Amino acid sequence: MNTQHYTRTLQVANTPMEVFNAICDVAAWWTTNIDGASRKVGDVFTVQFGDAHFTGQEVVEALPGHRLVWHVTQSRLPWLKDREEWKGTRVVFEITARPTGAQLLFTHIGLLPTVECYAQCEKGWDYFIDHSLRQLLEKGVGLPDTTQRTHMDAIGHVHPANA
Repeated sequence: MNTQHYTRTLQVANTPMEVFNAICDVAAWWTTNIDGASRKVGDVFTVQFGDAHFTGQEVVEALPGHRLVWHVTQSRLPWLKDREEWKGTRVVFEITARPTGAQLLFTHIGLLPTVECYAQCEKGWDYFIDHSLRQLLEKGVGLPDTTQRTHMDAIGHVHPANA
C-alpha cells in the first residue's frame, strides 16, 4: 500500500523570506476568495472555489523564512463521497536556503493516493504550487482562482454538477 503523502518541490531564485511571504499571501496564488489571515500561529482562514471546494485552515506552525503549517479544520468537497476528506489533514511548507535561492518542499499530509480526491487534488496542487506560486515568485503575479478564472477548467478538474 502506498502511504506517500502528496509532495511537490519547487526551486526558485528568491530568498527563503520572500518564499514565506508569498505563501502567506494566499489570495495572490491560491484563490482570491479567502477570508481571514494566514501568517502567524493561531491565524485562521477559509478558502472557497465556487461550489466545488470550501476549506478552513488554522496556522499551527509559522517560522518565517523556514516553515509554515496549516491544519485543515473544515472541509466541504461536495464532489466526493466523503465531503470532509481534507478535514484533519495538514498542509506543510518547508523552505530551505540554497546557494541560488530557496527550495520549497510542499507536503499535504493526509492526501494519499488511496483517498478519493487524490487524482483531482494532485492536479490542483500541481497547478497552484508549480504554476501559480512559481509565477508569483518569479514574475510577481500569481494565477489564483478568481470569480472570472478558475484552475478547474485548465486542468480538467471536476465540478459538483458533473461529478
